[in-house]
Amino acid sequence: MPYYIQRMSQHRLALSELTWLGPPGNASIADDHVTVHAGPESDWFNDPDAGTCLTTAPVLRFIVSEDCQVSAKVTVDFRTTFDAGVLFVHQGDEDYAKLCFERSPLGDNTMVSVVTRGVSDDANGPVIKGNVVWARVSAYRNVVAFHWSSTGHHWHMLRLFALRTPSDTTSIGFSTQSPNGLGCSATFSDIDYMPGAPTNIRDGS
Repeated sequence: MPYYIQRMSQHRLALSELTWLGPPGNASIADDHVTVHAGPESDWFNDPDAGTCLTTAPVLRFIVSEDCQVSAKVTVDFRTTFDAGVLFVHQGDEDYAKLCFERSPLGDNTMVSVVTRGVSDDANGPVIKGNVVWARVSAYRNVVAFHWSSTGHHWHMLRLFALRTPSDTTSIGFSTQSPNGLGCSATFSDIDYMPGAPTNIRDGS
């Protein structure tokens, strides 16, 4: 059964329908808040070193039908290393990307990007104070841009990339993971959907 968010963005109803990617997971919806709960050993990661492939983290997503930007305030109940709240871009089990607000092995809450083209890479970005950050995914003209913000207004670019087959069906979703722990919850609030490409991905807008 689809989940519905009744919140009006600047332009139109935002994220009107969300469905599970794969088996149904555990989520709660209240107003514009989406809380996703992950169990133990939950992750999406095709490890380039160990060769293991995990597709076990819950993802609540919608299909992208146009150039768009999706942003949310991400609050994570960090408990264990690699616990994360995730904005997820999916084209297939071997073609996906994650914008993660993640607990690092050093104990820092960190912006992390993972791009999977057959195998996954893993790139750590800035450390964030506290357990709240704003994250934004822009999917446009066959590319994807990841941004983060401490306020929800001035955006820092974290990554610009393309998946292997940009013309394939693309979905954007909300996820959480706990590959090393017993579970994790992440809440996505102030969710906004804006059709169209960003004007300039590098000037903070």
